[in-house]
Amino acid sequence: MAASNINRVILTGNLTRDPELRSLSSGMSVCSMRIASNTRRKNGSTGEWEDRPNFFDITVWGAQGENCARFLSKGRPVAIDGRLEWREWTTQDGSKRQTVEVIADTVQFLGGRDEGSSGGGGGFTPRSDVPVDESDFQPAGVSSRNGAPSDDDIPF
Repeated sequence: MAASNINRVILTGNLTRDPELRSLSSGMSVCSMRIASNTRRKNGSTGEWEDRPNFFDITVWGAQGENCARFLSKGRPVAIDGRLEWREWTTQDGSKRQTVEVIADTVQFLGGRDEGSSGGGGGFTPRSDVPVDESDFQPAGVSSRNGAPSDDDIPF
């Protein structure tokens, strides 16, 4: 019995440019986008935590791609669920090129409509999953009586 392969990507980030929509000769719509997603890393020389951006090319097909082009703009936060796809081509001068892109199965629009290039403020800010202050994650004490709350634990 052969093992199954898994090719799944989930990303959140902000669009680095306005989406570009085009139509194939078959009539199928395809939207190209690029997002920046920050990763938090500790700087080896200073010991400080720093956000470093990663950039991903996103392709969205069909009606969902048309909606992305219609409603999204540079700076808008999005969540992408999709898969990685590698492709290779030869340029007009004969050199071989290759890329890995994310083919989006779903795109979720995050934040408000006015949070694109106009600034909006107060919206979604992608954060790393590496905590800055690890003291927030200390284990909580266990209450008595086999996990049942005591009278002091009831808020009313």
